[in-house]
Amino acid sequence: MAAIELKTREEIRTMRSAGRVVAEVLARLAETIQPGMSTLDLDRMAEEWTRKAGCKPAFKGYQGFPGTLCTSVNEEVVHGIPSSKRRIEAGDIVSVDFGVILDGFYSDSATTLSVGEIDDSLKQLMDTTREGLLKGIEQARAGNRIGDIGFAVQTHCEARGYGVVRDFVGHGIGRNLHEAPQIPNYGKPGGGVRLRAGMVVCIEPMINMGTWEVRKLDDGWTIVTADGKPSAHYEHCIAITEEGPEILTQLPKAA
Repeated sequence: MAAIELKTREEIRTMRSAGRVVAEVLARLAETIQPGMSTLDLDRMAEEWTRKAGCKPAFKGYQGFPGTLCTSVNEEVVHGIPSSKRRIEAGDIVSVDFGVILDGFYSDSATTLSVGEIDDSLKQLMDTTREGLLKGIEQARAGNRIGDIGFAVQTHCEARGYGVVRDFVGHGIGRNLHEAPQIPNYGKPGGGVRLRAGMVVCIEPMINMGTWEVRKLDDGWTIVTADGKPSAHYEHCIAITEEGPEILTQLPKAA
């Protein structure tokens, strides 16, 4: 297994600044999204705002991915490619995964946006996924283990009848977008690597209304639910400190 790199306070400070930009862009997208837009419209706005903030888009060109955002609509789980042909309609949910690079360090977060009025079933899916993320973050404490995070997410979401995606998981982050260790959204308490102060990880539950199983489309990127039912995705970048977990990808409460 690859070595886990602990971050210094100064490095975490840089990642906190990067995370602020990520949070600001996602908040602006939430305010801006409306029926009739294309997913490419969202992508272009996000890139413009990212560069104006002095950052680089983390995903654009990463392993050949063409967009600044991953935009995944309804049954799309993750890695949806922004397109001028994909129009957003009222009643849709759009999972937006987004990252930046600042002074050599990455930050990464995701949220699911509702477009106009959506069904109560979709609201419940989004709420449960967001709650699952927070349950996982509560376990991201020095001395705990990775399995404690996954178990917290899994038990919360499965108890409400949802499928927890297995094929895609969270990850460490720092000078690289994906670092050790992997952070599954399922697991056994007390299992896996022990968490230490200085680790920075991304916890990102992808929760499906039906089966946990997924498949890849012919574009080579877009992941969809195997049964065609909707999926939601939330993610935060977390610094593990002696005082507890710190969310690096959220706006200050005053904002």
